[in-house]
Amino acid sequence: MASSSPVRQFLVSFLMPEKCYEEIFVNVHMHVPCLKFLLNRTFGFWILLDSLLAQLSQLLKILWIGGAAGLSLTSALLQLYAFSCPVLYAAALNFPLFAWTERLFVLAQTAAIVFLILFHGGETLKGLLLLMVYAAVMLLLGSWLPAAVASWMQTSSPAALIASKALQARTNYCNEHTGQLSTLSVSLSCAGSLGVLFTSLQETGSFLSTLSHILSACLSCVLLVQVLSSSRGSRDATKRKSE
Repeated sequence: MASSSPVRQFLVSFLMPEKCYEEIFVNVHMHVPCLKFLLNRTFGFWILLDSLLAQLSQLLKILWIGGAAGLSLTSALLQLYAFSCPVLYAAALNFPLFAWTERLFVLAQTAAIVFLILFHGGETLKGLLLLMVYAAVMLLLGSWLPAAVASWMQTSSPAALIASKALQARTNYCNEHTGQLSTLSVSLSCAGSLGVLFTSLQETGSFLSTLSHILSACLSCVLLVQVLSSSRGSRDATKRKSE
């Protein structure tokens, strides 16, 4: 029976209440509250996937290819700062560890990406020293950073992410290719940014907050267009060589 189909079970289990399923798919009624609920839940999944997998996919690509060509070190350092801020904020306010454990994993992945960019650039010693200094600073700040300073850093992290995306986009433009920038990572980041933007538009946030989400989403879309165009150009060049 259609009512017990796998699609229905998936939608009702993960994306919408049964009442909304009946309204949209059985009665074919575009019920606005149900549509908003569905969009919020879908964008929520996008945000979750972005936070858990975007950095990991970039790290795995660098390890698989054995190179980090085309990746901006400054952009990666700004990402490292942006992902450090929520960890320091959580530590300063004594949040339980389970509430921000996933941020530690993302932070570790970003630190590894920074090291690998330096490593593949022939600056292994500088990369090791940077990791040691960074770890020491994080331990120090995590122990005594005032809550007010941690709150300011948390507020500044979206600006750091925007600058990171802008610098990587500029690097791609100057190089005329995206190098080892992961298509999956950029796609997840774009989806997550759009999800955050949609969520912020549903709330009564400040103008600056909404503007930062718009800029972040636009830059993510620019990066996605760049990486897709670069991939298509590489495939076309390979095809021409084989002919």
